[in-house]
Amino acid sequence: MFNAAAALGVEVRELAADADSVSFCLSKGLAAPVGSVVCGSAAFIQQARRNRKLLGGGMRQAGVIAAAGIVALEQMVERLGDDHANAQRLAAGLSQIPGLTADPARTQTNIVMFELTRPEMTPAHPQSALEAAGVRLFTVGGRRLRAVTHYEVSAEDINEALERVAAVMA
Repeated sequence: MFNAAAALGVEVRELAADADSVSFCLSKGLAAPVGSVVCGSAAFIQQARRNRKLLGGGMRQAGVIAAAGIVALEQMVERLGDDHANAQRLAAGLSQIPGLTADPARTQTNIVMFELTRPEMTPAHPQSALEAAGVRLFTVGGRRLRAVTHYEVSAEDINEALERVAAVMA
């Protein structure tokens, strides 16, 4: 939700305005180690808490996790644009590597989808070779691969990753 809001240049509340409840993860893009938040009316939250207890959910010492969540919401939301810029840089670089196709125009957030076009190579080959070189990708079906930028990936890291991808594809 926060990546979508950043990409669209709107407040999260605008995206959630027509929903009666919203749930979002603090560790996806916002760099918290764990945690999710459920938002809704007082009655909805009361029912959600009851259901959580019925299912055995709950945590002790949750203040430490809550502190990380507060940092995520107060300090990490504004920097999501950096992740999006790094994803654009990655998509543009991947589009220049022979054997791959990537469309930077379709990269709107921190997720870069690209495709392997070399028929003699399966996605498992570059994925495993790049994993050994410190670049993590995910196969998403067929010949498609996915890369994700986040708080711990810098512009310099993108340049290094592109060099490693080019070497593997050569």
